[in-house]
Amino acid sequence: MTGLRKRVTIGFLSIVCLLFFSGMVSLVELSRLSHDTDDILRANKRSIELAREMLDAAHGHNVALIRLAVFGDRSYDSLCRASMERLETALVVAQHEALEKSFLDSLAFATTELRVLTDNYLAFGIAGRDERGARGAADPVGVRWYNEEYESLYGYLTAAVKSYMTSTQSSLAPRAEQMKKNAYRAVTPVLISLAVMIAIVLMLYYFMSIYCVDPILRMNKSLGDWLAFRMPFAVKGDLKDEMLELKEKIDALISLSKQNKA
Repeated sequence: MTGLRKRVTIGFLSIVCLLFFSGMVSLVELSRLSHDTDDILRANKRSIELAREMLDAAHGHNVALIRLAVFGDRSYDSLCRASMERLETALVVAQHEALEKSFLDSLAFATTELRVLTDNYLAFGIAGRDERGARGAADPVGVRWYNEEYESLYGYLTAAVKSYMTSTQSSLAPRAEQMKKNAYRAVTPVLISLAVMIAIVLMLYYFMSIYCVDPILRMNKSLGDWLAFRMPFAVKGDLKDEMLELKEKIDALISLSKQNKA
């Protein structure tokens, strides 16, 4: 491969390689960014679903305890147990899927306390209610138990669930910041490659002008002067590679033409 063609080939291959490399790096970073975005959205959606599930279970448990403790309706016994199991199941799932489990410590403590309080009431409180009778009417003892023991724990539990939901939202901030860095990382190779390609194109323009365009223009003018006015064919400046070969061949043709005329 001769000099001029080699320079042009190397220049364009360099541009192609830079485009390919920057494209691959950007593709990898964008894929990672897309994956992180999907993870954040899934985690956010999942935490909201679990928090709503726990709030619904806690509300069902609260309704059941009101009917049991205050009004003595034993039909709500199964609802009370089912709501408690539903709450504990949602908590276990949240603990298994959570990236930061420290947010669930207070919620786990409140759930354990609620379980103990519920079991104690189902074991002893209902029996006391049955002994006092007046089923269907409000029981002052049950109302006092609910107000003094259960209600505060229920409020603590619901507050812990809401805290878990908001803390999960706040934990997304570092991941969002990392996504921002990944976005810059995905764009940086393109910007660097663009700057390098601009430099390569300017270099190609310079070399093409110096080694190809300008010599062709000079040879074209000198050859035109020879054909029109029989002025000596002379090209100023140093020529290299293919341009030098072309000048030498034109000189040979001119010399051959002169010999034929002579």
